[in-house]
Amino acid sequence: MDAHIKKVYVPMTETAFYILLGLEKPNHGYGIVQMVEKMTAGEIRLAPGTMYGSLSKMEKDGLIRFTREEDKRKIYQITDLGREVLALERGRIERLYRNSRGEDAK
Repeated sequence: MDAHIKKVYVPMTETAFYILLGLEKPNHGYGIVQMVEKMTAGEIRLAPGTMYGSLSKMEKDGLIRFTREEDKRKIYQITDLGREVLALERGRIERLYRNSRGEDAK
C-alpha cells in the first residue's frame, strides 16, 4: 500500500469508513446515504456535498471504481486497495475497542 494512501486514510473519517462499507456491494451515492442512515438509526446523515466529494477523491485514489450508470446514477464498487484500507481501519477500531475494555492484545 502506498504511503500516501495510508497517511490519508488511516485513521479514516466516519464518512470514508461508511462509504467503503457501503460499496462492498455495488451502490450509488444516494444508496450509501440511505444505508448509513438505516445502519446508524439516523445518527449519521451524510450530506450530498461530502458524499460526492469523497466519492470523487476515493475514486481518484483508487479505493473505489465506477462500474456503470443506472437510471442516471453512477454505480461504484470498492477495489482491492479499498478493501485493504477498510481492513486496516476495522483492525484499528477493534484494537481501540479491546483496549477500552481492558482486554489483552491478540
